Amino acid sequence: MDWFPLLNSLRIALISTVFTFFLGILLAYYVAKLPRFCKGVLDCVLTLPLVLPPTVVGFFLLKLLGPFGPIGSLYLELTSNKITMTWYASIFAVIIVTFPLMYRTVRGAFEAFDKNLLYAGKTLGRSNTWVFWRVLMPGCTQGLMAGTVLAFARGLGEYGATSMVSGYTPGRTATISTTVYQLWREGKDTLAYQWVAVNLVISFVVLVAINLLEQHQRQKRRDLNILEAGAAQ
Repeated sequence: MDWFPLLNSLRIALISTVFTFFLGILLAYYVAKLPRFCKGVLDCVLTLPLVLPPTVVGFFLLKLLGPFGPIGSLYLELTSNKITMTWYASIFAVIIVTFPLMYRTVRGAFEAFDKNLLYAGKTLGRSNTWVFWRVLMPGCTQGLMAGTVLAFARGLGEYGATSMVSGYTPGRTATISTTVYQLWREGKDTLAYQWVAVNLVISFVVLVAINLLEQHQRQKRRDLNILEAGAAQ
């Protein structure tokens, strides 16, 4: 059994999740502070890939990254190589498809966070950067973890957009999803079931890990509450 589709899927999902993680946090932080109207407009724009069919996202990416697109033509001129039909073209597709999951999850966590804690840090003379990293981020750990896991799991199973920009080339661009589809087309259901099982196992392990982390965070919060209550008495 050729394990390249698994390694390629993990590589694409991990790299995309790193970009999505930081982009999601950055935009969620600033959008959450905007007036309601501006926030609503940006929400629609940033969340649009979540409701668009993946093939539509892939179509727009082809127009941008293809050899005749503005980005693809420039890259072709500079390097004499095409972006499309390569494994790293899938990274662009996965980032766009998974970004709304990270963004909305993190933005919800930021908005639900107790603003009094932020104000308390500022009144103590701490900078906005210190308050962000030492108060807001630790307090929103569950939202950050949930968004990251959702983005990774979604990226691992992405098919529509990635198949359009990267295609299916064994040993070069094949992912789990495209491999399952190709095996089904060829009537190799046994091999297709094996790859489906691999994807299910990975997704299950990731979800179990996040549940364990969330339980650990909740237990730490309970212990902290108990200590605070004891100190108050």
